[in-house]
Amino acid sequence: MSGYATGGLLLVHAHPDDESITTGGTIAHYRRLGVPVTVVTCTLGEEGEVIGERWARLIADQADQLGGYRISELARALAELDAGPPHFLGGAGRWRDSGMAGTPAARHPRAFVNSGAEAVEALVAVLLELRPRVVVGYDPRGGYGHPDHIRAHEITMAAVDAVAGRGWDVPKTYWTVTDAEVLRMHTEALKRRTVDQLPGALPSGWRLPHDGELACVPGESVTTTVDVAHVLSAKRAALRAHATQVTVAPSGREFALSNDIAQPVLPEEHYILVRGRRGDSGPDGREHDLFAGLPDMLDPRPSRMGD
Repeated sequence: MSGYATGGLLLVHAHPDDESITTGGTIAHYRRLGVPVTVVTCTLGEEGEVIGERWARLIADQADQLGGYRISELARALAELDAGPPHFLGGAGRWRDSGMAGTPAARHPRAFVNSGAEAVEALVAVLLELRPRVVVGYDPRGGYGHPDHIRAHEITMAAVDAVAGRGWDVPKTYWTVTDAEVLRMHTEALKRRTVDQLPGALPSGWRLPHDGELACVPGESVTTTVDVAHVLSAKRAALRAHATQVTVAPSGREFALSNDIAQPVLPEEHYILVRGRRGDSGPDGREHDLFAGLPDMLDPRPSRMGD
């Protein structure tokens, strides 16, 4: 862990690309404020599907080299976000992508779903060394239900609980989520552009998401919104860095995974505070800074750098 600064923001993600999809704007936002940010990634994403033909033979049932390639994608994405080098839980390759629920990948000896207490202790060691003021993980469903996301949630909450009795009580812990109402608003705008064939319509081969298809939570459960409009260029660049997994539309307004389902690139990112004291709220009743209420933090107002 040499070279990682203490006292800042620590995010726990299951696979390379998760950090950019759900929290890329937040990472870039806090780095522009000078806050130390560490992204802990639990697997190499070996079981991922691949977009296009160039790297198609890297997948698990062929060359099984995708995980190694995705290390380089993650390094490029984090560089775009100014977040420093990757940190893999237990070291790169310690735990393997478990695949989707019900697939044979979950039976691999190193599958992350079978990581047990060792993974919790590995994260405990990171928390005790870095002593982050804010930890971000997933909700109990892991966002969209991937077994590795659910396991990442489990070890994050267990590790945060464990360090409280071992010298570091993390002041604030959040779950990364998406506000259903905000998602609906942006998806409806995409639908209108597509139906009316306006600029910014869907690329060829992409489709609109069905109602309820994209992971989200009711707006009333969201406690915290981080404005990331000023760092969307960094988030888009990070998404593009994960080229085996993500395609960003020419408009920059949407992205898609290998399923070609369009997802909006939102100008805000959403969180649920699950541990710690809620800070000052805005007119909408939500926090607008993950560090709200914590002493000695930098001014959370972003510099207005062009999108």
